[in-house]
Amino acid sequence: MNSPIGIESVRSMVVGLDECVPVADGAMRPYVNCDNAASTPTLRPVAAAVDEFLRWYSNVHRGTGFKSRLSSWAFEEARAVIARFVGAEDRSNVVIFCRNATEGINRLAHRYPFRPDGIVLTSVMEHHSNELPWRRVAHVVHVGLTPDGRLDLADLEAKLVEHEGRVQLVALTGASNVTGWVNPVHDIARLAHAHGAEVMIDGAQLVPHRPVTMKPDGHPEHLDYLVFSGHKMYAPYGVGVLVGPRATFLRGDPDLVGGGAVDIVTLEDAYWTDLPDKEEAGTPDIVGAVAVARAIRLLEAVGWDAIIAHEQALTARALQRLTATAGVTIYGCSDPRRLIDRLGVIAFNVAGLPHALVAAILGYEHGIGVRAGCFCAHPYVKNLLHVDAVAAQALEDRIRRRDRSDIPGAVRISFGIYNSVEEVDAVCDAVARIARGEHRTDYVLNVERGEYTLPGADAALDRFFTIDLPAAAP
Repeated sequence: MNSPIGIESVRSMVVGLDECVPVADGAMRPYVNCDNAASTPTLRPVAAAVDEFLRWYSNVHRGTGFKSRLSSWAFEEARAVIARFVGAEDRSNVVIFCRNATEGINRLAHRYPFRPDGIVLTSVMEHHSNELPWRRVAHVVHVGLTPDGRLDLADLEAKLVEHEGRVQLVALTGASNVTGWVNPVHDIARLAHAHGAEVMIDGAQLVPHRPVTMKPDGHPEHLDYLVFSGHKMYAPYGVGVLVGPRATFLRGDPDLVGGGAVDIVTLEDAYWTDLPDKEEAGTPDIVGAVAVARAIRLLEAVGWDAIIAHEQALTARALQRLTATAGVTIYGCSDPRRLIDRLGVIAFNVAGLPHALVAAILGYEHGIGVRAGCFCAHPYVKNLLHVDAVAAQALEDRIRRRDRSDIPGAVRISFGIYNSVEEVDAVCDAVARIARGEHRTDYVLNVERGEYTLPGADAALDRFFTIDLPAAAP
């Protein structure tokens, strides 16, 4: 059992927290990272585990040397830690390592036993990673949204009834990377199972912020499949996780083939090995698996009650201040009292200013990291911004001409377990200044990319980091 870690001590564990960055007036400011929905920094205990493990690193499985045996044990122990973390029953389920949640969904799409008339139910609020893979392998039907951007559960049930017997998989996000809405995944599972469908949850946004349990096999609220990524949970070392029934991956050929996935190869045939090796051809990301396991241990030591309370406090503060700022529009829920079914992800716009310009000003003039655009969720963002069919077609025509200068979108701030109230205030102060017009006007728009830059600001990035070896001492 890990010793408890106070939420107040997590901030001191962030690698790079004390780094200062240059801003437009020539000063250096401590960097404020509010782009955690895209990727999180790593934490010192995770980095320390990686450094410690690298002393013993070797390739896994079949090696007879001590380091290979130890690495194999650590790799499989990381798999066991993940299975326990999400409540996956080991005998009937398998944890498969991949690069990220996107690859996990693609792998499942290629391995799932769809019938010729099989349907995947997904929604308008999905990340592209939980939309595009399904189009290649099945007929996709979309569940609608409520006016405030939530999943419409009544429409989900109606679609299940309408396509009774054909819906094989309900594939939905656990939490939106745009508005932060948390979907009731177990209610969804109960509904899907009642209509003979299985459930896949894209947990990339949810798993780092809320406890997720798959529940026992056969339970009406069991999550059949779950995917998530280490880089969004303080372990940015290149590994993702796909969890699902062994039966799905035992049948047929693996998605990727090569060394480690076979028991016997002849010039005419190949005989696949047992799970999970069958689905992990080639040398896996051993270091990444160890990093995710240590990150899980850290989250467990901090405790979900503390994590949730802290992130809700940050979200409430940001919503209170942003809603009080003239010219700011928040998409989704803007009520600081409604925190149970949302994460600390806030998408907004400032009246009269392009979202990409607001994000650039925050970065170049205030040293604040955010993200702008459609966040790989184009249909959802267009729905939130009420982009009609005529405007959408005109937009598509401009993009085909490589003109992204007027893409609809928003600015997004997103919090992690280490962010502070002071950082929230710094962001809100900066947004208020931008809304009042207190910013530089010499930004340059790259029409093809739809991005704004400040001339000369990035001329010497290599003084902060370089790929080259350090100069030898004289």
